[in-house]
Amino acid sequence: MTIGEHRENTVAPITVSLVSHGHGRMISNVLSDLAEMPEVVRVVLTLNVPEAMPGIPPLLQQKLNVIENSAPKGFAANHNAAFEHCGTEYFCVLNPDIRFTTNPFLALIKGMAATEASIAAPLVVNSSGVIEDSVRFFPTPFGLLKKAMGLSRDSYVIKQGDVAFKPDWVAGMCMLFQTNAFRALKGFDEAFFLYYEDVDICARSWQRGMPIVVCPAVTVTHDAQRESHSSLKFLRWHLASMLRFFRKHWRRLPDTGATNISAV
Repeated sequence: MTIGEHRENTVAPITVSLVSHGHGRMISNVLSDLAEMPEVVRVVLTLNVPEAMPGIPPLLQQKLNVIENSAPKGFAANHNAAFEHCGTEYFCVLNPDIRFTTNPFLALIKGMAATEASIAAPLVVNSSGVIEDSVRFFPTPFGLLKKAMGLSRDSYVIKQGDVAFKPDWVAGMCMLFQTNAFRALKGFDEAFFLYYEDVDICARSWQRGMPIVVCPAVTVTHDAQRESHSSLKFLRWHLASMLRFFRKHWRRLPDTGATNISAV
């Protein structure tokens, strides 16, 4: 199946937000993928640091909005600013290191409709085809302690092709929002920086009665950077965001009832 095979099944239009931190070639690759998807009618590309303009596929040249930041911004601020250019029914937040082998959007939108969800995500695999831990239970101090001790993990056990289900939260590398839901949530919380913006918006969505759905029937490919494992700067940001999340949601995390797939 090719990326553009769903061309005859065009669904409601989508605006995609991409942020480049000097990613250059990665951005060119994902733009080439998006150019083949008829649902994508607008791409907002934010250049967070000075860099040369990446190669723009001809099919995207009339659909592209470019934002060049005078100073770097965080994940939340960049995607919230991109949302100001969204006039479509759906809004997709996408990492620059995502690649598509098939078009996931038809399945994601159908999954949202079938489950009455407001946010949808595909299954994420790495370049070797191994499933990543992008679908998780809400973090708690006790849960993180058990994970650090090797007594449990915080992600769902999923297989490719499993039926769509409603997890606690999905990672922000590829998230499809109903535009009205993103607007109602007032976007990402810009008080976070680089980490926990995704789990926070999922928690707030559940709190407003707007579920999350993951669709394991479709996949995207991602090579995680894992900066927090090797850089003290990123580790500090990670810990600061984690503490902010616990303060904000202490004793207020929603009970999603998402227990049909176990964490081990």
